[in-house]
Amino acid sequence: MAAKHTRLELTWIGKDNSPRLEPRILLEDPDLSYRAGAGSASEGYHDNILINGDNLLALKALEAGHAERVQCICIDPPYNTGSAFSHYDDGIEHSLWLSLMRERLLVMRNLLATTGSLWVFVDDSEAHYLKVLLDEVFGRLNFVANVIWQKTTSARNDALFFSSSHDHLLVFAKDKESLRLNGLPRTAASETAYSNPDDDPRGPWREGDYKCAKSAEERPNLYYPIVHPFTGQEIWPRRNRVWAYSREVCHQHGNENLLWWGKTGNYKFPKLKRFRTQAPESLVPTTLWLADDVDQTRKARLESIALFPEDPFPTPKPERLIARIIQIASNQGDVILDSFLGSGTTAAVAHKLRRKWIGIEIHQHAVTHCVPRLKKVIDGSDHGGVTATYSWPGGGGFRFCRLASSLLEKDKWGNWVVSKNYNPEMLAEAMCKLEGFRYAPDPAVFWIHGQSTETDLIYVTTQNLGREQLQFISDQVGDERTLLICCSAFRAKPDEFTNLTLKKIPQAVLHRCEWDRDDYSLNVNSLSDPEPETDTSNEDSAVGIASPDDTAEVVTPRPATRRAGQRRRSSTMQELPLFATLDQGGDA
Repeated sequence: MAAKHTRLELTWIGKDNSPRLEPRILLEDPDLSYRAGAGSASEGYHDNILINGDNLLALKALEAGHAERVQCICIDPPYNTGSAFSHYDDGIEHSLWLSLMRERLLVMRNLLATTGSLWVFVDDSEAHYLKVLLDEVFGRLNFVANVIWQKTTSARNDALFFSSSHDHLLVFAKDKESLRLNGLPRTAASETAYSNPDDDPRGPWREGDYKCAKSAEERPNLYYPIVHPFTGQEIWPRRNRVWAYSREVCHQHGNENLLWWGKTGNYKFPKLKRFRTQAPESLVPTTLWLADDVDQTRKARLESIALFPEDPFPTPKPERLIARIIQIASNQGDVILDSFLGSGTTAAVAHKLRRKWIGIEIHQHAVTHCVPRLKKVIDGSDHGGVTATYSWPGGGGFRFCRLASSLLEKDKWGNWVVSKNYNPEMLAEAMCKLEGFRYAPDPAVFWIHGQSTETDLIYVTTQNLGREQLQFISDQVGDERTLLICCSAFRAKPDEFTNLTLKKIPQAVLHRCEWDRDDYSLNVNSLSDPEPETDTSNEDSAVGIASPDDTAEVVTPRPATRRAGQRRRSSTMQELPLFATLDQGGDA
């Protein structure tokens, strides 16, 4: 252990068993996607995504297209309290909880923009372990604040020792030096600090301290007497707390009527007038958020009952609380992410505050709670929460997506093959993610399915490519571009074409990920010893495109072997053409 862990860190059983995650593709369900009706504002429709599926796999699925694009991540994970909630498994063993959080935090950090921040709700049961874990993942220097939220104003007399009145909200920056946060709008209470007892023509002002936390030994130039204008006496500051300004500045303050000794001269030390006109229009947030300012759990439950009278969500957060986070951490148009979406509060509030959002929820209430709630926000029929505060009229929309099944599955002989659920478009998109390309098929050029740069391209096909076919593609690519070809097989030397890189599917990706695993919710079995590596001595016989006996024709390399009665699924992605029309050039 000492040789392996060479720095100060939190350790636990199973920490080193990090999964090799498969970057799944997302499949939209048009029946559950929703957008505002004709004539309504629907900006950002494609930017708002509600994902139903394992949140670790969903976070990984977002990496390719959203790395360093998310401005604010706000999550309310299970607190590991052992409480029984019908919608959440909130009683995970301690080591499992830490592993659950660590793997997700690592991916979240990749998604955050350099100027972005992470906000995590947690209670006393795991707050201090989580702080140390966040120090490790984000860096201790990127810790911003531990905000205390007053979740209740009522004491529980049945509590054993103390009645808990608060939750923690841990805030971390991706890069503290680049962090971008906003102040809070001034409130009526903040304005009451200003008055004008001497009818100063410059307007209302408040008193400011004229001393600083330095001693006479530290700042001898700030230790001097000021003549009291009412008594004529010399007033010296205390030696351990000298004046905040030099003699010259103090003299200027006196000439400008900025020193205040009380209306009757009853102040022993002067105060500095700070005028409202000179005050910033926003306030620096504090780390104590009282229920009067951001509401408490009781108000959140009432909001949930109003939205879901038959099945209210048991652990919601109030909309005013989430709105404050989003207001501080982002601006209009920024992307907000919540990977423990629950009943959809973060997405609903982000929408009302005119932010783009991504929500991930593994359970069925993505459909039963989130979808109907967000529809009301879009239709303008949700009049509760912060709707009136931010004058939200309705509009926009979202795409409802599910995670695709694993790219690879085992056939009846235990061999890894491309899943029967994948059509050519899905296969191409999945290979783009695995190889680090952006999926962008060119309808005019059959061999362009994506790109990593303007000159580095990828082509994915289920065919067995011969030398003549590869030569034709190589000529089309030219000397100024490079092309990665992923195919079932090829009949040429891998290095024969200088502008082509040839890889076989699925051999090329077989050992990249954990295939055909859909659940990373971390049961106890996940802490057992990892399975031994598969014997790859006869790899070519153990992997391949699914045979006609196991899957539909869309992923078989040889159409001629299709069994009678089987039909190819309709597809808009262009396959490599037969070579009777080679003289037509690169257009398919």
